[in-house]
Amino acid sequence: MDKMTSRSKVDSIKDPLSLTAGYVDEKPQPRTLTNDYPLKPSASVPSKQRIKASYSDNGIVSDLGVEKRKVYQYKQTNGVMVFSDVQPQGDDYQVLLYECFACRVDSVIDWYKIPLFTSPFAADVALAARQYQLDPALIRAVIHAESAFKMGALSKAGAKGLMQLMPATASDMGVDDPFNAQQNIRGGSRYLAQLLSQFNGDIDLACAAYNAGPTTVMQYRGIPPYPETQAYVKRVKILLKRYQKALAS
Repeated sequence: MDKMTSRSKVDSIKDPLSLTAGYVDEKPQPRTLTNDYPLKPSASVPSKQRIKASYSDNGIVSDLGVEKRKVYQYKQTNGVMVFSDVQPQGDDYQVLLYECFACRVDSVIDWYKIPLFTSPFAADVALAARQYQLDPALIRAVIHAESAFKMGALSKAGAKGLMQLMPATASDMGVDDPFNAQQNIRGGSRYLAQLLSQFNGDIDLACAAYNAGPTTVMQYRGIPPYPETQAYVKRVKILLKRYQKALAS
């Protein structure tokens, strides 16, 4: 959500999908990766026992049309976990393969053809739409653009759940558990309705504010000149029209 101001979403939303990577002698843990995490080359660290990663590499693009990225994970001597797209020196790293749901501006995903989610969370979306006087298609478009309808989606900026609520925004919207679908949809819809009211019903500006923050939109008096925000607005608008058509049929 608000990645660049009160919502603290510094970059684009990104609808990350998580892929469970296998670890030797450890329980697999779901992980997510979005481009709001700066990938940087790493400095060498003392060598230790190498942990072998296991994953299913089915190609650059999965059957869902989701791009895959190879990421090197390692722990610095100070205990901080690092994720990098550059192979670190030494042998103490893990190779992870993430499915990144449209996390790049130049994503190869065709938003005009990607499958829609017209049924999941039907009651929660309908309730939020009535309560906040929103088009259900808009709620679904935002959820799709944010998380691809993954309840456990978590960005490196800290945005959580279906509508990618930052902790501060979740608190402001009365959401105790952002990974609870009903609470998340209610809170995200409430926030979206507030942005639409603030920007006089302009969906483009409301979506830009949902991504970059209302203060940034007001500062630029329009959609901010951030490629990720501009791509996000276009993405939501494409999905909105498709969901409107699909839900009307």
